[in-house]
Amino acid sequence: MDFTGKIVIITGASSGIGAATAKYLTGLGATCVLAARSEENLKAVQKECLALGKGEPFLVVTDVTRREDCERLLRLTIAKYGRVDVLVNNAGKGAGGSIEVADLEQFDDILNTNLRSVFTLTKLTVPHLIESRGNIVNVSSVAGTNSFPNALSYCVSKAALDQFTRCTALDLAPKGVRVNSVNPAVIVTEFHKALGMDEQAYAAYLKHCESTHPLGRVGNADEVAASIAFLACDRTASFTTGTCLRVDGGKHIMTPR
Repeated sequence: MDFTGKIVIITGASSGIGAATAKYLTGLGATCVLAARSEENLKAVQKECLALGKGEPFLVVTDVTRREDCERLLRLTIAKYGRVDVLVNNAGKGAGGSIEVADLEQFDDILNTNLRSVFTLTKLTVPHLIESRGNIVNVSSVAGTNSFPNALSYCVSKAALDQFTRCTALDLAPKGVRVNSVNPAVIVTEFHKALGMDEQAYAAYLKHCESTHPLGRVGNADEVAASIAFLACDRTASFTTGTCLRVDGGKHIMTPR
């Protein structure tokens, strides 16, 4: 895979899968535009990318739930590079809660981040992707393909994101723009700790996950980044669109008994 000369916007690029994708694509020659809310964390990822000796990422502090921030992100990218080749909609968040526990504020918050922001930035970027015949990779979840208890808002947001991926793939295929998603299961990042798990609980959870993933382990962010790169590369995925690629150690095919 070669991304030399490609301009790639990555949201949620300050940690986890977004940071791993930034480093992975930079290593393949891409010029990455890194967007997230934390300037400090973005600079840390930028430093790691620079250590690869492949180019300098461009940082834009962005809250994707704010339309004006999305507009600024795209405006600065076009002003600096004149084009966009790949959009990686990675920014997202989780929350626990069943229908009895989750409230409207949580539901709106999760959908604003995981779905509405993707709609906003995609719509803004599409004219430039049509011009470059670029593509989009959305970061979804096994929660989009499978249903889990006590995660209503999150599951709904990711299931909707998968449908958004398929619909936009149909809309944009005649324009030469591909749209796909990756659907990871449990990946070692700060995601679960952000939901309130302490170190002991997280370690126990990862141990438990050895039995819920057929491959007998959880995944790492580099494995997801490699899948994003595969889908974003015209050499490897030129005939792939509307696909929700499960990067989940087989979790989606599990049927607990």
